[in-house]
Amino acid sequence: MQPRPLLTIIFAAIAFLPAGCARLAPAKDPHTLYMHMGAEPGTLNPITATDAYSHSINLRIYETLVDREYDTLKIIPQLAERWEISPDHLTFRFYLKKGVRWSDGVEFTADDVVYSYERIKDPKVACAQLKVYYIDIRKCLKIDRYTVEFVYSRPYYLALVFCGGMPIVPKHIFDTGVDFNTHPNNRHPVGTGPFRFDSWSTGKNITLVANERYRGAKPEIRRVVYKFISEPSVALQMLKKGDLDVMGVREIEWVRQTNSRKFNEKFYKKKYFMSSFSYIGWNESRVFFQDRRVRLAMTHLINRKEILDKLLFGLGEIVTGPFYIFGDSYNRDLRPWPCDPARAKQLLKEAGWEDHDGDGILDRNGKKFSFTFTISSGSKFAERLTSILKEDFSKVGIEMDINRYEWAVFLDKIQSRDFDATSLGWSDPDFQDDPYQIWHSSQIEGGSNYIGFSNREADRIIETARQEFDPAKRVKMYRRFHAILHHEQPYTFLYTMPALAAVSRRFDNVKVHKRGMNFVEWKVRSTQ
Repeated sequence: MQPRPLLTIIFAAIAFLPAGCARLAPAKDPHTLYMHMGAEPGTLNPITATDAYSHSINLRIYETLVDREYDTLKIIPQLAERWEISPDHLTFRFYLKKGVRWSDGVEFTADDVVYSYERIKDPKVACAQLKVYYIDIRKCLKIDRYTVEFVYSRPYYLALVFCGGMPIVPKHIFDTGVDFNTHPNNRHPVGTGPFRFDSWSTGKNITLVANERYRGAKPEIRRVVYKFISEPSVALQMLKKGDLDVMGVREIEWVRQTNSRKFNEKFYKKKYFMSSFSYIGWNESRVFFQDRRVRLAMTHLINRKEILDKLLFGLGEIVTGPFYIFGDSYNRDLRPWPCDPARAKQLLKEAGWEDHDGDGILDRNGKKFSFTFTISSGSKFAERLTSILKEDFSKVGIEMDINRYEWAVFLDKIQSRDFDATSLGWSDPDFQDDPYQIWHSSQIEGGSNYIGFSNREADRIIETARQEFDPAKRVKMYRRFHAILHHEQPYTFLYTMPALAAVSRRFDNVKVHKRGMNFVEWKVRSTQ
């Protein structure tokens, strides 16, 4: 349930549309769902995975102690049948469901919960993005085979969400003396969810099949094939041919390439907002972006409204901070910084960046303002965005090169802080507000604070808000935190964009939920 990188569309809250009048030709296997995936996951270990591609697959394989109801977001039992919380909010005891089986037939017990917690806390395990949510847990105890208890050192208003939503892996699979980070089962997961892992064809697809040991209602979809297709136009053609059933479509495809009567007879078109935003991150360890005035100048040089209209067809909303734009924590008193090149030049001059040697490039203390913008080679938006930025920055004497990397290499560059500037996004699929993972200064080394933002007041707010159980008081803190980010501009916040999805009409019961679209509940339409 932790915030995760927005690396692909996470299907969510999609409205049910009535079926079209055209009769669909029967598929070779009507109970197989073919889903588009823009890149290949690095791992299917839910503890070490950091990207949304892995998350979307693991969501169907693994389960946690508690879950969220899809419409209300209310916490509901999953692997736990019930729980007790002490009056001081420090002790959480979970009573596990009995008879739950991992997909290989071994029973799920408290040992699996304790083992998973110990791996998250293990400094040798590469899961910095998770560790921040468990720093206040003093111990995780096995009370008996079906009872486990978490004891906190101090209250945390999201404690139930995170100890109950902790990723759990099977101890009997992983506790073999093999390095957890590179364990073979990271590519061959064993879970308790409605689907089990079947195969992984590197560079091509991952296939799941219905888990015959799953204790809940059996889904009508019996097989799911995630196809890796990096080129969106190729994926769209495959969708139209019937080789894919579900894919997120780009803005240009939504507006110009999926509006025909024929397309709408074969597919539902779904548009919905999640808690997510895109951004340009300025690495504050680089000399160019250490000064707040320079970061603000860069924002003033970017015409976000024009980019939104030209590249994204006006479908999104410009944002000023990290919270869900329609949520209480979002500070609506803040207006986006305008595109103002004159003000940008003034700020750059105040920060010491001028063209002292007359070569057309700004410089300071003999160093030219020449930096590299790092992007994923598979992102059409990033490609077009950086082309615009390169031209606009050059008009004021800033030289920008563009480095393009295949997804896995790109992600490694970002996580190792080996970049000057980049464009990415964050998604919070459970609509939580805790900004610790991305913004606390402790996360600069090894965490998700990739751009090196550090602010004492911001740290204090983040820490204090974690222990505030009064929503009104916590919202007030987060709005102040939002204002700090708006002033400091560690990111140039770009947009919150609606997810745009196309789904084959050979499925019924394709409902919209606040939390997301759940294909486990879809029905295979009869072709009779």
